[in-house]
Amino acid sequence: MNINFSSDLIIRLAIAALLGGILGLEREIHGRPAGLRTHLLVSLGAAAFMIMSPLVAGMNPNFPGDPGRIAAQIVTGIGFLGAGAIVKEGVSIRGLTTAACLWVAAAIGMACGAALYAEAILISIMAIFALVLLPYGEVIFKTHSYRVLEIALPLEVDVSSILNAVKSRNVRVIRCDLDRDYISSTLTTTLLIRLYHRGVTDKQAHKIIQEIEALNLSPKQITWRHR
Repeated sequence: MNINFSSDLIIRLAIAALLGGILGLEREIHGRPAGLRTHLLVSLGAAAFMIMSPLVAGMNPNFPGDPGRIAAQIVTGIGFLGAGAIVKEGVSIRGLTTAACLWVAAAIGMACGAALYAEAILISIMAIFALVLLPYGEVIFKTHSYRVLEIALPLEVDVSSILNAVKSRNVRVIRCDLDRDYISSTLTTTLLIRLYHRGVTDKQAHKIIQEIEALNLSPKQITWRHR
């Protein structure tokens, strides 16, 4: 495979860098650690590997190699880079979308390296659509989330009033655990709740806690956390 360094090679690498950079710019705007430069370099590197694959395979005409071997390793190698973008913060996990973006950036670079410009542009458009527009569409649909509500109350409190207050906010109580401490005269009620919501759950959590406080049961402590 002969490549004209002054035209074809530069075009392939430039388009790979441009499309990867556009994808990374969206991540950069949202303050993600893998942003413009990372995505640009991933796409550019993938394109370079795709260009080199057939060249290396044909270096020795007596022992022709497999032109797909180097390219195939891009898919495996990008997994290590993507794993580095995933961060666990408490019970939540961040970086999955960025890791997927890096994977797509590698695919864009591979398409550019193979001179499949139409495919590369189509992949980029679809990726930008998923990153920019789909979050607005997600708020249309109600999603399910699970939270744990833990309330420390005086021992004589009727738990049914707590359950009725929680259920009044259009949620479902999956499990209710009671722990009675007779030494401190404390009843700890732990509820596993399934929420039906659009977007963040902070507003719904605040309303549930307000309902409990309005009962005047003198709660000693109220804890709201992710499952």
